[in-house]
Amino acid sequence: MGGFLEQMAAGSRRRLAEGMAREPLGALRSRCADLPPPPPLRLSGDFDVIAELKLRSPALGQLAATDADLETRVRSYASAGAAAVSVLTEPDRFDGSLAHLAAATAALGPLGVPAMRKDFLVDPYQLYEARAAGAGGALLIVRMLSRPALTEMLECAAELGLFALIETFDADDVEVASEVLDAAAATGLALVGVNSRDLQTLEVATGRLAALAPRLPRDRPRVAESGLRTPGDAAAVVRVGYDVALVGGALMSAADPAALLGKMLAAGRRAAA
Repeated sequence: MGGFLEQMAAGSRRRLAEGMAREPLGALRSRCADLPPPPPLRLSGDFDVIAELKLRSPALGQLAATDADLETRVRSYASAGAAAVSVLTEPDRFDGSLAHLAAATAALGPLGVPAMRKDFLVDPYQLYEARAAGAGGALLIVRMLSRPALTEMLECAAELGLFALIETFDADDVEVASEVLDAAAATGLALVGVNSRDLQTLEVATGRLAALAPRLPRDRPRVAESGLRTPGDAAAVVRVGYDVALVGGALMSAADPAALLGKMLAAGRRAAA
């Protein structure tokens, strides 16, 4: 891991310990068992967008106030056609929280759209936290997890009915993700994504999405992450082989995020056709 991911992993482990001290795994597991299933992730098969809710970004700075109307924003994403909403829950660099995730899932549930916990997860306990907050999916970062740990996380996600977005940064990550998916005893819906942001400089690495697209598993939805800002960007990633785009900063900073989301979906689907 690079320096940024190491910092995020350390913070994640600290929050993990605090969470387990408040509520042991057995109690959290029992609480999850009583919950209704989350809305499933429904993909069109052409092109879809996972829209992101994040208040702050290390690369882009403050994107929204901490008292922003999060429920209205995520409902606007769903109404504009988002397949899912990614919710940042990391507090130190992104101003996120599990409370934001719970608020988002409550707003999205009646619309049948799942929320995804986006964080720097290191232990299955954190997947139970996501499920307890109502999430339907979670992000798993390959280079933060050993192969056995990634397998355990995928199997736990499947047990909880969560879809998994497996995030990669280079060809080695893609190879690990492919091999773990092939070997895992049980996986639910798993998407494989490429994050084009360099975690050392926090700049978008131009060309990474196109370079890695041919290496991604062909039997899994392929997700382009970071740096997509325009309808033209959406069309471009479809043309090199992606089925889904995760869009955060552009939507958070847009004057009319629902309109931008709709235009990106339309451009991507035209390219797919």
